[in-house]
Amino acid sequence: MKSVYCLNPISNAGMSRFDDTYCIADSIENADAVLLRSASMHEMTLPYSLLAIGRAGAGVNNIPLDSCAKKGIVVFNTPGANANGVKELVIAGLMLASRDIAGGCHWVRENKNDPNIAKTAEKAKKAFAGNEIKGKKLGVIGLGVLVANAASELGMEVFGCDPYLSIQNAVRLSHHITIVKDNDEIYNQCDYITIHVPALDSTKGMLNKRAFDQMKDGVKILNFARDILVNDADMADALASGKVSRYVTDFPNPAVVNMPGALVLPHLGASTDESEENCAVMAVNQIMDYLENGNIENSVN
Repeated sequence: MKSVYCLNPISNAGMSRFDDTYCIADSIENADAVLLRSASMHEMTLPYSLLAIGRAGAGVNNIPLDSCAKKGIVVFNTPGANANGVKELVIAGLMLASRDIAGGCHWVRENKNDPNIAKTAEKAKKAFAGNEIKGKKLGVIGLGVLVANAASELGMEVFGCDPYLSIQNAVRLSHHITIVKDNDEIYNQCDYITIHVPALDSTKGMLNKRAFDQMKDGVKILNFARDILVNDADMADALASGKVSRYVTDFPNPAVVNMPGALVLPHLGASTDESEENCAVMAVNQIMDYLENGNIENSVN
């Protein structure tokens, strides 16, 4: 019987796929496979029995990939399984950056005891006026195809830059999207910029003073990829100067939560029932296929 240990709660949509040749272990000792979401494995001692790790999500910075590779442990992730959930939140981020929805909601809460709040609101609402996204230019760095297509359908003029764009994604990309050769073209002309690249040494802090200096005054930036892609000190300066008028990020940290002009979400990107189910099913299928047949799909190490 094969043993699987879960470091995080994994949706039953995935777990129910294990048949009676599998058991769910109470500890990692002697486990054949591990399933997890965001729990960190970097400080864990991995047993010699461990053959595979399934990450129910895309990011794998919580898993020691190199040491797993040396031990022959295959690490899987689930690219695309939560893509729609993230896409929808990015579109929400566009709206939050364009219209002061958050500020308006906060005003209503602060004035909830006003018996004439409807009349007062008519006078107060001009403070929360914003812009429509239709006709505005959106730059998508690390071309998120679902986001680019959705923004185009909402009437935005979309520019994308991705030197590693796959043939599969290129086919899915709307013909209305303009592909540019480098990020500088996006910096120079876009009103909104959203970043969709992995966290690598080469991408760490890529949105920094040099990048901001090339952007339009009042640009709005969205980061639903990884927090370390943005240099926090440079972002704080750009917000203070008005170079960046709004920064929407899904990654709270002590620096960004204190930045005026930043809208910080509590890492909600893939936090939907549907995304968690899709990731769980994909991770479990990959683990079973490997343990039973030796097939490897979406290995990251």
